[in-house]
Amino acid sequence: MDLTVYLAGQIHDNWRNELKEKAIKLELPIHFVGPMENHERSDAIGEEIKGNQPNAIMKDEAASEINNLRTQVLLGKSDVVLALFGESYKQWNSAMDAATAITLGKPLILVRPESLHHPLKELSNKAQVTVENTDQALKALSYILETN
Repeated sequence: MDLTVYLAGQIHDNWRNELKEKAIKLELPIHFVGPMENHERSDAIGEEIKGNQPNAIMKDEAASEINNLRTQVLLGKSDVVLALFGESYKQWNSAMDAATAITLGKPLILVRPESLHHPLKELSNKAQVTVENTDQALKALSYILETN
């Protein structure tokens, strides 16, 4: 069995690549998908597809449409959603993606440090699993793939 896992969370550091490399070392049959990790491309995609926009707000709106399309398709095709919350960045997209996973009935692994327990308690209560780091999340994914 293979799993498709949507990796929701900030795109400002290398956490996705680190997780993917660990999964490869463990020979886990997991295909990872997620948001566009190239921040400049994510911000420019609306104009790339729809043409120049009249102002910065409309540029953001056009990019948001295309990025939401990508998220809806890839998250919808995933078997599991892993949503990472950390201390360093605003986590609005992570929260939106986690809520979408819950709404769609997708299994959700919530990754958050203990310090974010209180602000994420309701979301954590809706997730199938809440862990404190991506290594624990990878162990949970590995357990799904174990055969007797």
